[in-house]
Parts: sequence; structure tokens; C-alpha cells
Amino acid sequence: MKKLIAFLAFLGLFMASCNDDDTTVVNNPDPEPVTYTSGTADFSNYVAIGNSLTAGYSDAALFIDGQTNSFPNMLAGNFALAGGGDFSIPFMADNLGGATLGGQTILGNRLILSFATGSPSPVPVSGQGATEISNTLTGPFNNMGVPGAKSYHLVAPGYGNVAGVATGAANPYYARFASSGSATVIGDAAVQNPSFFSLWIGNNDILGFATSGGAGVDQTGNLDPSTYGSNDITDPNVFASVLDGLLQTLTANGADGVLMNIPDVTTIPYFTTVPYNPVPLDEATAALLNGAYAAYNGGLAQLQLGGAISADELARRTISFSAGASNAVVLIDEDLTDLTGFNPALINMRQATPEDLLVFTSQTIIGTLANPNDPTSINGVAVPLADQWVLTPEEQMAVATAQVSYNQTIAALAQVYDVALVDANAFLTTFAETGFPLSDGSTVRATYGTGGGFSLDGVHPSPRGYALLANLMVEAINAKYGSNLPGVNPLDFTGLYLQ
Repeated sequence: MKKLIAFLAFLGLFMASCNDDDTTVVNNPDPEPVTYTSGTADFSNYVAIGNSLTAGYSDAALFIDGQTNSFPNMLAGNFALAGGGDFSIPFMADNLGGATLGGQTILGNRLILSFATGSPSPVPVSGQGATEISNTLTGPFNNMGVPGAKSYHLVAPGYGNVAGVATGAANPYYARFASSGSATVIGDAAVQNPSFFSLWIGNNDILGFATSGGAGVDQTGNLDPSTYGSNDITDPNVFASVLDGLLQTLTANGADGVLMNIPDVTTIPYFTTVPYNPVPLDEATAALLNGAYAAYNGGLAQLQLGGAISADELARRTISFSAGASNAVVLIDEDLTDLTGFNPALINMRQATPEDLLVFTSQTIIGTLANPNDPTSINGVAVPLADQWVLTPEEQMAVATAQVSYNQTIAALAQVYDVALVDANAFLTTFAETGFPLSDGSTVRATYGTGGGFSLDGVHPSPRGYALLANLMVEAINAKYGSNLPGVNPLDFTGLYLQ
């Protein structure tokens, strides 16, 4: 049975390819100097509003190098070529991430990830982050990206109140640089009277549901976000109302800007790295498991004959193993017909299919023992995976439905407020399907660990991925406002932080 752990070894390949970062690129100067212009835009005071993607979050942490390599800082560097001003960032205290509150460790699981321990999957580095949340910074700050923020958080008074951090009523990242305990993110951005802004918000309104394996609630139809949980999907009408208000505030004094839509989160490495069928079995173990599930399969067959479930559901729920390296895990699926009223043993379980998405963290549970004293209680084999480890097709549909609605709103409001629109959704799809070729002949892909486009948390881009995103935004800005910004060279930025 120990062979069941062996599937984790596939993670070792993530360290196999970091050669892109070693490439030397010779840049030939242009024969004639280029004069960069802002077109009809005014880049003199750029303010970026958003969540972790705007802040420069990477490798499951916020830290100085990540903030420096954020896409807003890259944009600000381009804007400086055409009249842009200084760009201030609420820097963390170090390159570890994490923080303390009153000297007590918080965000302990938000230290930068590393393979330094030799583990087959990345783990947080050891140490204590030097950032103390109660040591508030004096702003204002041009980068208003707040990790963890959902759309409605940007308009919530007290979201940056240090006194509320311990109870979860406030965001520790925003508490460090909020102008007051009652301030709002959008208020602190607007008071700076930006001449140009970027706004990318809404990812977290669906991402928490997805990364929790659909353990949250789809709140469509509930217009009161104060009743939402952290893993819930935001009602599309709430999102639309909030976004409209944000844009109204940001454009009140004539500012131009750029708006990004919401990518299909299921294309990121967090959902595409762990296979649905990672269980290796020898012939004897497969036969043993099939014998153990015989009563379950037989009970399903009897209830199908009685009309309790369809033939299709019977086929979907029947569990079968075979000798080989590619057996599907067993999981709980809440959308199956509840048969426990007929027989308590007939719980809602089935084997995974290619349509199921196992979350990245499921690798930590598959193949382990649910009961340390019972060697047969193997998670994902004899014990079905709980809902939190798998995003089922029905849960994927809930995410996709909300995403489509959000993007329709974003596209419509980009026209209403006459701002540039970036199709981050198409960008991420291309990332997942083909990648992006670079000038040195390499290709940046979304493959976990070796692709160069995503950091080790499987959710946030690497610096090189952020550079590609910045260039996409520059293209949209140039097209909308007639500027001729050059963008950045992705090869100037690393594909992975490795410690």
C-alpha cells in the first residue's frame, strides 16, 4: 500500500527546468532615440486599485521583491517615460512575508514558499516575518492592491482598522496603510485625485469558492454581502453595483484608466497540476479494494433497478480499481442523489473523472491515512476525499456562470466610463493552452514549477508572468489613448523565486 504515496514524486519534475532564467539577452539599441508620449492620457499621478494581483503577491506571500515586481510598478516605470510621476508602495518589512500583530504571529502560513527543505512540494520558509501590522505606514500610496480583497471590501469602512484584524473583521494588509480606522480602500485611492488608474477586482469574488473545492456558497440572489462567508461567490448584481460605484468615484475628476476582466480561474496551475487518477495499485491490492466496494456497488445496482437512480448515475457512482499507475481517486460529490435514507452506507461517493479538478493542496492528503492506526484507511482510496479537495463539474459551472456575468458587467462599464479594457480572460486561456514565446526562443507557460509563468502557489503569476500581463495592459492603453509606451522585457524578470 505504500506505493500509493509514490504518485507524489511527480512533483519533483517541477524543479527540472529553470534554464530560462539563465539566458543572457543582448539588447541592441534603437538606431534613433524614441520619444514616448502619453497620447490623450495623463500619467502624472497613477493609482492602482485591486487585490493580491495588484499588490504583487507571489509564492503565497506578500514581500518586498514581489511588490517591486508588481505589474503596477512595471506600468509606473513605463508611465515615467511619458510624464508619469513617483509611484509609492506600502512595502512589507522583508522578503519573507508573514507578519505579527502586537508581537504575536499572524499570517504564519503566508511566508514565501520554497523547495529549500527538500520536500517534494513547496513549503513556507522558516522564520518570522518582520512586518508588524500595528506599525501603520504614512501614505498616501499609489499601489492600493490589498491581498484578499473582494469587490465589496473596497467600499467597506473599517476594512483597514487594526483593531479588527484579530477578529477577522479587517484586512491586515490594508490595516498597515489605511489612512484611518474607518477609511475605505476606494476612499484612500480617490483622495489622491489620480490622473490615471488601473482597476482589477472581482477575482476573489469567485476564487475562494473555487480554491475551497466549492465548499462555500453560491450567493447569487443574496444582495447582502455582510452575510457572505469568505469562500462564497458574490452575487453578480452586488458585483455590478460595487464596480459601477468604484468607476464613478475614480472618474469623477476626469481620470482615465484601464479595467481588467476576470480570467477563468480553473485554468491556473492550482487546478491543473494534480491528476484525477494518481493512484498506483498492484493486482492484489486492486482486487482487495474491489472486494471492499462490492457491497456499495451492489446496493447502487439494486436501487437503480428500483428506480431510485438512473443507469447513468449508477455508472458514474460504481467504483472499480485495476492494476496500474492511473487509478482515479474516490471522492464525495454532494450533487449525487442522496441514498442514505435507503442505506446509510450508500454515501454520495464516486471516482473522479477527467472533468473533476483536484485542487493543488489535495496532494497533501491523497495517499495518507485518515486513521493512523488503520493502514487501510487511505485517503482518496478507501476513504473518499472531502468536498474541499475537488472542484466538481457542477461547482465549476457555478464559478463559470458568475465569471461570465462579471465580465459582461466589466465590458459594459468600460464603455460607459470610456476606459481601456484588458481581456485578462483570453490572456490566461492562451497562457494555459499555448504559452507566450519570448525573444530568446523560450516559451513562458502555465505549467506548474517549470513553465515560468506562475509562482509556486499555483495561483499568482511569477515576476515574468506579471511582466507579460503588464505588456498586455500597455497594449490596451496604447490602443485606447494613443500613447506609445514600450512595455517591459519579460526576460528581465525571473520565472521563479528559488531559495
